[in-house]
Amino acid sequence: MPAVAMKDHVSMERKRVSISAKRQITIPQKYYKSLGFDTEAECIVRGDELVLRPVHRTAGGEFAEQILEELIAQGYDGKELLERFKEEQRKVRPAVEAMLDEAARAAASETDYASYEDVFGEGE
Repeated sequence: MPAVAMKDHVSMERKRVSISAKRQITIPQKYYKSLGFDTEAECIVRGDELVLRPVHRTAGGEFAEQILEELIAQGYDGKELLERFKEEQRKVRPAVEAMLDEAARAAASETDYASYEDVFGEGE
């Protein structure tokens, strides 16, 4: 029976897993199914912890409507539209991750940051 711990009022289940000689682990089936793992996991180092979480793909993809609108406005259609859409959609996640990394560095005062006014101008 896994131990249940409370940290910041969040219930956590614990289960010890083995690490193979090739540094591989097996996610217990209960966690794999309940958390919705598929073919990819995201690894995050948080302090002295390694967090594994499933990578979820959205059905239509992030910013799908905006990407399609722009490509159609540029005159793409048919198979060419589909190929260009796939190319542009693959760029979204790395771009968002780069923005999040930059935001984290700005929050840690490791880099300059832009204020709301810098981005959107003075309020009304």
